[in-house]
Amino acid sequence: MNWAFLLGLLSGVNKYSTALGRIWLSVVLIFRVLAYMVAAEKVWDDEQKDFLCNTKQPGCPNVCYDEFFPVSHVRLWALQLILVTCPSLLVVMHVAYPQEREWKHCLKHGPNAPSLYDNPSKKRGGLWWTSLLSLIFKAAVDSGFLYIFHRLCQDYDIPRVVACSESPCPHTVDCYISRPTEKKVFTYFMVATAVICILLNLSEVTYLVGKRCLQTLGPRHQKSRCQGHLPDTCPPYALSQGEHPQDRNSVLMKAGSATVDAGVYP
Repeated sequence: MNWAFLLGLLSGVNKYSTALGRIWLSVVLIFRVLAYMVAAEKVWDDEQKDFLCNTKQPGCPNVCYDEFFPVSHVRLWALQLILVTCPSLLVVMHVAYPQEREWKHCLKHGPNAPSLYDNPSKKRGGLWWTSLLSLIFKAAVDSGFLYIFHRLCQDYDIPRVVACSESPCPHTVDCYISRPTEKKVFTYFMVATAVICILLNLSEVTYLVGKRCLQTLGPRHQKSRCQGHLPDTCPPYALSQGEHPQDRNSVLMKAGSATVDAGVYP
């Protein structure tokens, strides 16, 4: 598998990511993709060739291997990395589409033409929802694969010896896994990095939702506070035309003068 193309695409995601998103991308590129390319494929390269059983019955080692390793760990990790990184590319394509429209609009109407979008890379509207859903999807994918690995290897453990009694084995035979300790350590490493990525995704979801709530509720709260500064007894004619209603001093002065005039001229 050629991972250079995927690395090149992911490097462009940094441009539209938050600080938490950049940390997540660094963890994925350094501790997952590069670790997979450098170590994982070599560690599991001899998984079936060196899976030995203490019998010469034809077909017994293959059946026992399929019983304990129905799916290759390396292929599962490759599928996991592809599914985890693809949603980030959707965010890049979501930003690239309005930028492409903006570029064609400038070519057609000239550089002084009014812009179609204020800021295409700003996370709002559809882009905000795309980012949020991509984060939830990435966390769900990592969680699902952690559960799959837990089912394949109980407690993510790689035993040294497994007992097999599947047909066509003549009796219960012992089968030996090659380099079990190295595979166990690497499995723990991949599980730990997946958990870190899940926490980063959930933290970024919390950040995006919290920031959106502040942007939505903040102006309303500020507007209600500004309106609360005006006294309830302020008559409407106390404001002259052209004056801003938030000028509290002028409102109070005109209201006071109106009250004095009303007392002098009954």
